[in-house]
Amino acid sequence: MKKGKKNLFKNLGFLIILAMFLGIIVGLIMGKKASMFSPLGDIFMQLIKMVVIPLVACSIISGAASIGESKSAGKIGISTFVYYLSTTAVAVIIALILGELTKPGIGISMDAVKSMFSNEYADKGTIPGFWETIKGIIPQNPIKALVDGNILQILFFSLFLGFGISSLSKDTKEHVIKVFNGLTDALVFVITKIMYIAPIGVFALMADATGTFGYKILLLVVKLLVVYIVALLIHAFGIYSLALKLFSKISIGKFFSKIYKAQLVALSTASSMATLPINMEICEKEFGVSKETTSFVLPLGATINMDGNSIYYALAACFFAQLFGIELGMTQYLAIIFTATIGSIGQAGVPGPSLLVVAVLLSANIPVTGLPLLFGVDRLFDMLRTAVNITGDASCAVIVDGIRKSSAEA
Repeated sequence: MKKGKKNLFKNLGFLIILAMFLGIIVGLIMGKKASMFSPLGDIFMQLIKMVVIPLVACSIISGAASIGESKSAGKIGISTFVYYLSTTAVAVIIALILGELTKPGIGISMDAVKSMFSNEYADKGTIPGFWETIKGIIPQNPIKALVDGNILQILFFSLFLGFGISSLSKDTKEHVIKVFNGLTDALVFVITKIMYIAPIGVFALMADATGTFGYKILLLVVKLLVVYIVALLIHAFGIYSLALKLFSKISIGKFFSKIYKAQLVALSTASSMATLPINMEICEKEFGVSKETTSFVLPLGATINMDGNSIYYALAACFFAQLFGIELGMTQYLAIIFTATIGSIGQAGVPGPSLLVVAVLLSANIPVTGLPLLFGVDRLFDMLRTAVNITGDASCAVIVDGIRKSSAEA
């Protein structure tokens, strides 16, 4: 019995769950005073962010170098991008259907929310044009991109460097890949040690978030929140399960019974990047995904795979259209689907209000003056959507690794 208890308390997942509930209780009791714990949460997040940028660069380089030498490299890259874009588009469509069926914006008194309206975000919804986007992805100075933490530019350079390494002579290539694999292993070791204090960080983050929520605002958008959770559940347990069933050999039960640790970290930190190390560990150790695939697919997904965000953007569009009495037609729906799907690529995998929702609203000619109504409780939405985002990343890694192994056997 003592041994069982000892193992239970050694289990990181159990400790994080315990810390989350304690944080929620303390936040509810203390209210805004719970912000006194926020420095502990900030320290935990900064420790993770300290390692994440070099980890992403090293893992992408080693992953691209290893995959680049295989005959299936093109198939793996295309499969990854197609999966991420397809699931994102499906996520937006699910959100729009639920938004129209449930009408979350109907029944809210304009008098109760008008004082929160603001024109602050009216000029912040522009999405760069095609060529501006391409130029923005290509770094003029890769070192500066690393210093600034520009994830898309780091990914772009790391992919090219990795594929360049794969073209070297066998001896040289193996030596260089060993260097980057060694750096990746060292950074994972550092992250593992940092995760020892995860329960403390999670407690602090949850206490602060729960204590500072605008509960009056939350009551106004509770219907939207419920619909949002339903949409996330349908996407996570429906779409991802279907994809795993069709395109992988792993059982759906095993997948969700193992991925929960990463989901808990994502839920508490609201950061795909902060969750990346534990997601990589689960995919490699629990699902048997190769290190090459994990190193390539997961850092990429943490940057461009934002299904949970896309659901939020589409539901927000429905919410405000209904609030302002605007009828959405096929043109507006297509604009929302396109903007939410394409725009979500390159969203930073870090917590904070997403201004892409401004672009989604403007694309469908929906007023953005009511956005402060949602930004007041954005942290709660952010936590939920991040948990779904990283689940999608893991499902993609499992599926792509299956394709890679099948190609190698053929």
